[in-house]
Amino acid sequence: MPNSGSSNSNGAAVKGKRSRRRSRAPREDPARNELVSNSLQSAQHCLLQQDHGTAFVHFLLALNLAPALKDLARESFRFTLLKWADELDGVGRIQELFDCYEQALELFPKDEVIVNSMGEHLFRMGFRDEAAAHFYKALKLKPDFPEAKENFYRVANWLVERWHFLMLNDNRRNRKYQLAIQRAVQDGCRSVLDIGTGTGILGMCAKKAGASEVYACELSKTMYELACEVVTANDMADSIKILHKKSLEMEIPRDIPHRVSLVVTETVDAGLLGEGIVESLIHAWKHLLLPPPNSEDVPVSIPSRTGRVIPAGATVFAMAVECPEIRRHHRLCVRAVGGLDLAAAGPIRGPVKCSGDADESSEPYTTERLNRLPGGFTALTEPCRVMSIDFNNPQELEGLCLREAAQLHVPLIKDGDVDALAVWFQLHLDQENSISTGPDEDTCWEQAIYPVPSHYSVKCTDELLVEVSCRDAYLRVSCTGVTSGSQTPHMDEAASAEVPSNPELELCSALAGLQTDHELPTQPFLLECSEIALLNNANYHECFQEALAKLFSFFQSRQSEVIEESGSSSSSGLLYVLDVSEGFSVLSLMAARLAPVRAYSSVEKQQHQALLRLLARENGVRVDALEFWLGHVEDDSAVLQRPDSEKLWSAIMLDCVEICGLLRQNLMEKATFARCLLEDGGRIFPERIVIHGVLVESDTLLQESAVQGTEPTLGFNIAPFINQFTVPVHVFLDLSTLECTRLSAPAEMFVLDLMDSSKNYSCRDVRVRVNASGRVTAIPFWYHIYLDSDIFVSTFRPDSHWKQVAVILQHPLVVSAGDWVRLCVSFHKSSISMTAVREERKEETAVH
Repeated sequence: MPNSGSSNSNGAAVKGKRSRRRSRAPREDPARNELVSNSLQSAQHCLLQQDHGTAFVHFLLALNLAPALKDLARESFRFTLLKWADELDGVGRIQELFDCYEQALELFPKDEVIVNSMGEHLFRMGFRDEAAAHFYKALKLKPDFPEAKENFYRVANWLVERWHFLMLNDNRRNRKYQLAIQRAVQDGCRSVLDIGTGTGILGMCAKKAGASEVYACELSKTMYELACEVVTANDMADSIKILHKKSLEMEIPRDIPHRVSLVVTETVDAGLLGEGIVESLIHAWKHLLLPPPNSEDVPVSIPSRTGRVIPAGATVFAMAVECPEIRRHHRLCVRAVGGLDLAAAGPIRGPVKCSGDADESSEPYTTERLNRLPGGFTALTEPCRVMSIDFNNPQELEGLCLREAAQLHVPLIKDGDVDALAVWFQLHLDQENSISTGPDEDTCWEQAIYPVPSHYSVKCTDELLVEVSCRDAYLRVSCTGVTSGSQTPHMDEAASAEVPSNPELELCSALAGLQTDHELPTQPFLLECSEIALLNNANYHECFQEALAKLFSFFQSRQSEVIEESGSSSSSGLLYVLDVSEGFSVLSLMAARLAPVRAYSSVEKQQHQALLRLLARENGVRVDALEFWLGHVEDDSAVLQRPDSEKLWSAIMLDCVEICGLLRQNLMEKATFARCLLEDGGRIFPERIVIHGVLVESDTLLQESAVQGTEPTLGFNIAPFINQFTVPVHVFLDLSTLECTRLSAPAEMFVLDLMDSSKNYSCRDVRVRVNASGRVTAIPFWYHIYLDSDIFVSTFRPDSHWKQVAVILQHPLVVSAGDWVRLCVSFHKSSISMTAVREERKEETAVH
């Protein structure tokens, strides 16, 4: 048989022979046709019997034997696959589930529905990067596919984190790096390795500066592919070699031919060391980088045979702050909510613990942009230098984690309550160029926040004791006490003194410690920061308490009428209440205190259940009044069902809004299920959600949402590639501190009715009057969550545990005061989208 890889003359001859052959119709194979027909019939029969697994096998056989039938059978095959995948997921047969998807994608590699569905299963199982890649692929296959679009918008952060946009828009930061790289290349650093290249901008700076060899590595598959696209678009694909791997896995000569003379990197986070820069640089100095100038391995006569790192080093600063916003997310600030005494729980703390004795699983810090925190902050100390580090000194890097913790005495300059230590750094790129991440700088960086776990008041005459260490390659900065005169009370002692003694509680805790029941954890109780902020949201709980009391009063009145009419009091009048809030919630406990109720909580963590039981006991709630619903159902997906075959729910409390400000996925579907499970007169809380928004002009939102042209990126063509990952909805927004100009008054945008589906719509036109001239760049929005017709909770309050969101307009809308803007507000599943059009003046005149 001729070989297609033969010489040109032979190849031409072969081609000529083939071109003269007459095409033949494929032979009919009666046996195969019969097998295909029988398999398709069997598949349809199994579907009628709801035997989706067997139907799937029959479809696979038929379509592999007869690919020409794929288009005809596509819809039935999809339906079968999705049903069978859900069944496999429900019983935990995960490997089989993904095997089915792989088989399906071999048949339909470009089917956006199958690709998107596989992404949804990946996301539910915690494989967020892989899920995001599938959603992105589905959207590429069909750009107007709403399910893939919504999924992609929700997980785009895992593909390309939002800080990439901010940093690429930070021209000052980019220019400083460019100048440092230019100087190093001019000094003789001709071979360069960019560690954690991201979009490839630093590697391209090195090449543009004249480096003869440029290598780059990137761990994220998405960012690696993006960097390859970017260097190709900038005509550097042949001169920059990009590797998809961690620098720690790189070897010579397998990955790069020899040691390089310069490493550039920005693998630093708000806490400087959190992205592993120390470990990667230690490895680089040992295996990838020429030795430093002061090394004994370098002859004095050959200075060019030395290596260096950009950044050359860093200086870390810290400052004690008083900040109500930080406090309410990390420490319980109220003693009671919704009629419940919380003091019985003892200390409750968040997951962030920065002290030297913290376990490795504890987060050492969180991050905030101090100058954007609602309510602001007060500096209680001057900024003080807590550490310096030389990235060009391998011995110093290796000894960093072995250093003993440093003890600092920091003078207080104001009276107040210490809520946290705010930490930032100055990144020394070289001797002339540096970048500061401080709160007073115009920077793309946030600051690292090390919260103080308990209430502690200080005087301006005191000194704060601060401990600094680098255990586990994390920078840990903690308050250990305050020096006041000759006394040094410690923070832990202050914390124990804050909670009044409760002998009964101490006895309960002691008895719990003697038992083997793992549901009773040792104190303190651990909650997420958002869960602590929720507990501190007194208005939220007061509104729920009032709405529940009204509902229970209605049921009790109706029960009394029934008793009067029948003359019988045989009915127990017991009400059934289900709380399906995400995370920790005390709503079920509040309900159990208000009326004869059997309250079911969906709280899942054993420690959280133990906390609710303790609060129930200390608040006089009967033992049998509180139950944990997930112990009664087979899996989380079945959480919405009847309490038992003879009962229906009196109230179901749905958690409708994510902390980030988005509506929860499948909200309306859950509400539909919930309505079917209510007894006559029962209610869903909330009953409706009203969405409010405002027109704003905000360059800040634009900077955080997309790269703005080539100017901030030093002329490199990066924006079109990374902007593929922009999303139209900006989450975790603090509207109260957003740098913006409001161009209209708040307006009602949309209404979702959870109790009456007939009142809902998918699209609504809203006319908004402009009251100031400018450019409409975004439409921030928030929710009024109505528990009944009169009582509502707003997600835009100073004490709200929710953030707000904003729709970013693809093209800013130029408007003048007095104009009308027509918004088309659409709702699909749980996603809100908006388009804006300015009405012409003549149209406005005709209307009025």
